[in-house]
Amino acid sequence: MDSNSIKKYGVEALGTFVLTFFGCGSAAVAGSVLGNLGIAFAFGLSIVAMAFAIGNVSGCHINPAVTFGLFVDKRISLKDLFGYWIAQFIGAIVAALVLMLVINNCADLGGVAATGLGCNGYGEASSTGISMFGAVLVEVILTMVFVLTILGVTADGKTGHFAGLVIGLTLAFVHIMGIPLTGTSVNPARSFGPALVMAFEGNTVALDQVWVFIFAPLVGAALAAVIFGAFKSFYKQEA
Repeated sequence: MDSNSIKKYGVEALGTFVLTFFGCGSAAVAGSVLGNLGIAFAFGLSIVAMAFAIGNVSGCHINPAVTFGLFVDKRISLKDLFGYWIAQFIGAIVAALVLMLVINNCADLGGVAATGLGCNGYGEASSTGISMFGAVLVEVILTMVFVLTILGVTADGKTGHFAGLVIGLTLAFVHIMGIPLTGTSVNPARSFGPALVMAFEGNTVALDQVWVFIFAPLVGAALAAVIFGAFKSFYKQEA
């Protein structure tokens, strides 16, 4: 593996760590104070910060669905697809482990069993009781909108200087609707890390359901790439 790849994968792990730690941490530790809007902006602002910190190194995907959408749009190689995925899942798992340690060392929080780790869920694990089918549908739509925005704003160098802000605000935007329904995933790594660590604590509900939050975002990302590809073809024909 060359040094450039090591740098890219390393910062993807770091960026996914930051997104998971601060986003899921805000939901777990301060959700009752921040409310859904505050949690949504915690996720969105994590993207903004990381876009400007690591964007020039890796493109700041920090989300396997985003990486998959870019792969379908033929912007990255198969090698980088898997390299980014491995790094992103590692970053999310480490973030969830560190978040667990923080929560379990706060005497007034009652531990992870009381706060959770910002996991996603459906049925009884959802505040609205959304069905499995509803969760899949919501996650496909939210991810499609999110990844379509990324594909559009990063397609032209003229918009690159404010792409991080647009992407961060879009992530906050999709979280505002998604949090009451599924907790909003749109990111398989962000879902898998907390679900795995909750299973270590004896609660396997999130891990049993996590396949939805891996499958649906990837479908949404692929759909976004197909739609964006159709847009590109249309504009080329018009030109």
